[in-house]
Amino acid sequence: MKQNRREFLKKSLVAGTALSVVNPLNIFAEEGKGKMSQGKLNFSFKPYTLHLKHVFTIATNSRTTTPEMLTKIEWEGVTGYGEASMPPYLGESHKTATEFLSKVNLAQFNDPFETEDILEYVDSIAPGNPAAKASVDIALYDLVGKLLGRPWYKIWGYDKSKTPYTSYTIGIDTPEVVRQKVKEAAPYKILKVKLGRGTDKQMIETIRSLTDKPICVDVNQGWKDKHFALDMIYWLKDKNVEFVEQPMPKTRVDDMAWLTEHSPLPTMGDEAVQRIPDVVKAHGVYSGINIKLMKCTGMREAHKMLNLARSLGMKVMIGCMTETSCAISAAAQLSPEVDWADLDGNLLISNDPFDGVKVIDGKLTLNEYPGIGLKPGNYKI
Repeated sequence: MKQNRREFLKKSLVAGTALSVVNPLNIFAEEGKGKMSQGKLNFSFKPYTLHLKHVFTIATNSRTTTPEMLTKIEWEGVTGYGEASMPPYLGESHKTATEFLSKVNLAQFNDPFETEDILEYVDSIAPGNPAAKASVDIALYDLVGKLLGRPWYKIWGYDKSKTPYTSYTIGIDTPEVVRQKVKEAAPYKILKVKLGRGTDKQMIETIRSLTDKPICVDVNQGWKDKHFALDMIYWLKDKNVEFVEQPMPKTRVDDMAWLTEHSPLPTMGDEAVQRIPDVVKAHGVYSGINIKLMKCTGMREAHKMLNLARSLGMKVMIGCMTETSCAISAAAQLSPEVDWADLDGNLLISNDPFDGVKVIDGKLTLNEYPGIGLKPGNYKI
């Protein structure tokens, strides 16, 4: 079977593809570990810090940076890239990711196409650590896509013309700063607004004083009373809001189910929906789910969650943390099959080391690059 795969690989690669993707980034150039040994998967990682263009505030916290891990997997001269974005409120950090990723031994594998076995092994190393696991998953998917010479949306059989518009996120801030952010968001067709700190109506009214673009709102569990939440949703509906994401605490399951039943707008589960088992739990509680690679351990599980949610008749959104174009491009491979996309994490940072999926006239635009659709950027780390 492995020999057949190798023969298929040789026939599948477009002439020059393998050469064009070897070591496109020198991010790891000074790193001594992870040298190639023929036939074995070689994994390495390096810490990085994302710098946000603005202070980013949601219902529970504010920050100006996000800790990251950049990863790569090499196999027979081809390199796949991944990342772990770790907003502190999610509980992962450079320390926890280093501890986890140091345990990942991919040298025991010599066939990157055995993705299920490889990623089951990675998931079994320790509980939790979804972003760290996602960094391995994304790098492996990038590698395999490059070996096949195809982007993943084509491997999955998706039509890239069906990608949605992506929303552009506006964090909680003063009216003056909100107005500035709205102006910066001029190229985008839909805005995602963070709520939940007691200034909700002021936030929306400030935006509506400048634009009538559709809005989606993310409350990040900020509303505690279901009747207050319902009143707010009715008010938001009149302000051209499309849906409400995680309006109440994820532990308030009965209240959330009641709210969804009575809500005039779709409700989307985010913090309440991490991995596959949560999709079934969310059915009947939320109208849909927000899938994020950093929550669910990567592309493998995200693809399964998407198919499961669709089978249950649920709406699907593909979202992100503050991320580089690496993870954004990976998530975008799924975007032709979702209802909404919030893939703007790379647009909110000032030091993106990659060049990937683009937003053109507000719409996610997939490219033809093999793997996750990534090229090296201008930054050297």
